Parts: sequence; C-alpha cells; structure tokens
Amino acid sequence: MLTVNEIFYSIQGESTRAGEPCVFVRLTACDLRCSWCDTPYAFYEGRKMSIDDVVTAVEAHRCPLVEITGGEPLLQEDVYPLMDRLLAAGRTVMLETGGHRSIDRVPPAVRKIVDVKCPGSGEADKNDWQNLDRLAPHDEVKFVVRDRVDYEFACDVIDRHDLASRPSAVLLSPVHGVLDPKTLSEWMLADRVPARLQLQLHKYIWSPTTRGV
Repeated sequence: MLTVNEIFYSIQGESTRAGEPCVFVRLTACDLRCSWCDTPYAFYEGRKMSIDDVVTAVEAHRCPLVEITGGEPLLQEDVYPLMDRLLAAGRTVMLETGGHRSIDRVPPAVRKIVDVKCPGSGEADKNDWQNLDRLAPHDEVKFVVRDRVDYEFACDVIDRHDLASRPSAVLLSPVHGVLDPKTLSEWMLADRVPARLQLQLHKYIWSPTTRGV
C-alpha cells in the first residue's frame, strides 16, 4: 500500500527528458525541509492506494514515460515493487530522489535523478555521498542552486567526484524566482562547468504555484 499525493499527466519540466509528455506519481511524505521546496503540500496530503490501483491510474494515460517523485519516494517501502511493475508493463521509469536515502535497492533499469543538496537548502548535511558511487550511466545528478555559495559547492562536488564522466547528465537548476538563470548561465560559461543548465519548464508554461502540472 502506498500513500499517494497525486497522479497527473503533464509535460516533463526537468531532467534531460524535459519537454516530453510524462505521467507523474507523487508520493506523500518527506523527511527533509529544504528552504526552497515547491511541493510542501506533499509532506502530509495523500490517500492510500494499492500498487494495482496506481499502475491502473498510470496506464489510463497511455504514456510511456513515468516519473515517481515526492515528497521523498524512497520513504515508502512499496515504491520498489511499484517500480518493478511499471518496468514490467513496458514503461520508462524515472525516480526523483532527494539524495539522502540510499538508491542501492532501486531497480537498475530505473533512471534516477539524484539531488545533491547545496548549503542554501539547509539540508546539505543530509547528503548520502555514497549515492554518487551507486550511479548508473543513465542516471542524472541535480544541484538546486540558490546563490554563489551553492554554485561553488556544486562545482566542487562535480570536480571531486568526477561527475562529468559518470552519470548521463549533471544539472544545475536555479531556485525559481530567486537566482536569475542568466546569472547562473554566466557563471557556468565563465568556469566552463561540465554541466547542463536546467530550468523548471513547467513553471514557465503554467504559474509556478499551479498544482498537477
């Protein structure tokens, strides 16, 4: 049994799959409280659903791409059989995780988007650094950057862990409405950072506060 905040069909707003239609399964609960969190409603709101019911709801959208997100989806034990079921149904499955929970039990075929929390999040001390050694070649690493301190932290992690050569992408995402993407772009260009600028596409298509997109 899972506690599900929402299931919806929209345009993928992040990752290297940005712009593609995607079904999102947002699970309830998170044990982090990042300063820039844009889904605090997922901390507590949700309803109980069986794995069968979640798979049925996903299949109703007839979309090959599925993302499991939160909250922090790895807090729920049944997320693992859910991922297995979706893979068995022929879906491409992505997992968005906060980076503080081990990803070693995630099915190998799942494309993991692993956050590394920067100081501006207030949760940088929670990072599970071993996750960077658990990455598969198709996985991605994301840094949400609030300011110059966060940017320099991200650059240091990218360099020390040789992230440019291991996951499929390294993403630097400015906190929406706080750090100007132009500023972050200029920093990245000046330093020739081996990473990709990521904008939250859905926040430009719809209002940043719109739910279910």
